[in-house]
Amino acid sequence: MKPADLRRLYDQYVMPTYGRFDLTIERGAGCRVWTDEGRELVDFGAGIAVCSLGHAHPRVTAAVTAQAAKLVHTSNLYRTQPQALLAERLTQLVALPGKTFFCNSGAEANEGLIKLARKFGSATGRYEIITFTNSFHGRTMAGISATGQDKVKIGFAPLLEGFTHVPTNDLAAVRAAIGAKTVAILVEPIQGEGGIHLATAEFLRGLRELCDAHNLLLLFDEVQCGLGRTGDWRGWKSITPEGVEPDGISWAKGIANGFPLGAFWVRNHALDDRGPLCDLLGPGTHGTTYGGNPVTCAAGLAVLDEIQENDLLTHATETGAYFAEQLRGLGSPLVAEVRALGLMIGLELVADFKERLGLDDARPPALALTVLLMNAGLLVIPAGERTIRFLPPLNVTRGEIDAALAILRSVLAPAATAN
Repeated sequence: MKPADLRRLYDQYVMPTYGRFDLTIERGAGCRVWTDEGRELVDFGAGIAVCSLGHAHPRVTAAVTAQAAKLVHTSNLYRTQPQALLAERLTQLVALPGKTFFCNSGAEANEGLIKLARKFGSATGRYEIITFTNSFHGRTMAGISATGQDKVKIGFAPLLEGFTHVPTNDLAAVRAAIGAKTVAILVEPIQGEGGIHLATAEFLRGLRELCDAHNLLLLFDEVQCGLGRTGDWRGWKSITPEGVEPDGISWAKGIANGFPLGAFWVRNHALDDRGPLCDLLGPGTHGTTYGGNPVTCAAGLAVLDEIQENDLLTHATETGAYFAEQLRGLGSPLVAEVRALGLMIGLELVADFKERLGLDDARPPALALTVLLMNAGLLVIPAGERTIRFLPPLNVTRGEIDAALAILRSVLAPAATAN
């Protein structure tokens, strides 16, 4: 199909909910993709942190092919082996007793945590959840209500009530926001869409103490930062190895290397006469048709096996540190800050980025740089107004990082010359 014909089909038949770049990707391998015109690009966005093993990974392809030849779907009215095995593995990775619900996306996973919190608080009339400024929790109505960014809420009022947003790493603000109706705290240990902002160890430990003191649930949104991206299976453990145990965790993105799978895990600890927390959402309280089907769970198991057997957690830690060090050493007057943990890396641009680079571009700086890099052969993801995200596969090589850095340097070079 000619590029012009494909654009016409999108314009005529696909809802314009995305500001798509003028690029048609036809195939991928590892951290490289090729367009329909045969152009090769280095992909350090990985489908927004989804392709944690890169494109077309042979182990995932083999697992999906084998499972698809046996059984694709049964609904959740019946048991399947891949779902049970993946739930067991996820609980082992958390290293706390608990149970998992499978769904299709990160938004659904967070929706499940929000429903869990409301069910938990229903016995005492509590329903309010504290979340954080610049957070992002998905595009469902509950997700945008929980999100601490106004831009996702415009035009969708009335929102779901019961969410309070306070600044990240401000324990005093959290303490002041806790009231008689508060039932939970939902936090991203590392904000992804919000611009790669890390919670501090002191903050996470303080949240746990506040939850224990006020009988609140501590819920971690690890949709982007979980399952290896930070160099640990548990993103929060990369920040504070000890002293914090969550009551619930949401995952998606990198869990199945591109196959649509989300999940939320709930801790097995005693509540009251209603039984353990992980059994609170009993039959008829929550569900999904496709979530956790055998094919996606087979993909998830293959991803976890590949990360574990090849020690990609250590690799992500070491290559991430190398990448961040190289970015900090760029010496570009256009770079304000580099924030990084493992292979979750944000590069914040200076406020007058466009002026210094001589760009006549109405778009925010992060989006303008994303387009410049794309045209030069590197895919990255914007995060907010002035930050771009580097989210390469966990098996990325130093050579591939060097290739991405060379493209970045070439794009930023004119400003260095001007200064």
